[in-house]
Amino acid sequence: MNEALGSVQKERDDLQRDLQLKEGEQKIYEASLKHQYETQISDRDETIERLKDMKAKLSTKMVGETLEQHCEIEFNKLRATAFSSSYFEKDNDAKSGSKGDYIFRDSDDGGTEFVSIMFEMKNESDTPGSKKKNEEFFKELDKDRNEKGCEYAILVSLLEPENDLYNSGIVDVSHRYPKMYVIRPQFFIPMITVLRDAARNSLSYKAELARVKEQNVDITTFEDDLDTFKTGFARNYDLAAKKFKTAIEEIDKTIDHLQKTKEALLGSENNLRLANNKAEDLSIKKLTRGNPTMAAKFAELKTGEPEVEQ
Repeated sequence: MNEALGSVQKERDDLQRDLQLKEGEQKIYEASLKHQYETQISDRDETIERLKDMKAKLSTKMVGETLEQHCEIEFNKLRATAFSSSYFEKDNDAKSGSKGDYIFRDSDDGGTEFVSIMFEMKNESDTPGSKKKNEEFFKELDKDRNEKGCEYAILVSLLEPENDLYNSGIVDVSHRYPKMYVIRPQFFIPMITVLRDAARNSLSYKAELARVKEQNVDITTFEDDLDTFKTGFARNYDLAAKKFKTAIEEIDKTIDHLQKTKEALLGSENNLRLANNKAEDLSIKKLTRGNPTMAAKFAELKTGEPEVEQ
């Protein structure tokens, strides 16, 4: 009985200990979760306060200073060091009936432009009456960008100050209009820097592409020259082959002629041999046979006395 009671008490104690451990882990987890949420809330509050502070500072700066002037001042602070070769001026060309606010351009050492940006600046004080939305200015900005031959279009805006999308950073609206972005003023210099550096880095790829295209032209020219050579060589070969054939035919004719001449000479030699044989076989008896007169003459020459006719 005592053993059973002791076993039950031990099991009870183990369960109490496990429960205490679980409660401790739960408290730690709850504390961690609470701390996590408090940190997120704190970060959120800090972001809100920072944006409010930024808005307040900007609003304060806008007293006697427009957003355009603010951006121009920020650019000029870095013009001598970071943008010494860049162009950044107001867009004063209103021939088409409208114009942007500023145009930024940059070129390489050879004078080749590699990046261009049309800027439009919008502040709430610029839109009296009903509050405007950023998207209301996209179409006109895109039109100005195209008319001035700029690659990018950027709306620097203080409109919709409570909009989390525009407060989050650089907003890409290229799904509406190509290469268009909406930024808050604090991203003005970083945005220019990012686009310019990216475009400058792409110059090496463009140069490499140009070299490849040039190499393709060189290869095409080489192949054309090779085809021309092959065509000319084939023509010269055909002409040479014809002349060679003609020469062979002439040699064959000459050989045939020489063969006939050889045969004729051999025939003459045989005739001469036969004549010589006949000459060697010739004798006085043969010459005087059947010719008494010649026989008498030769007999006379032989004896020295004239033969007396009987």
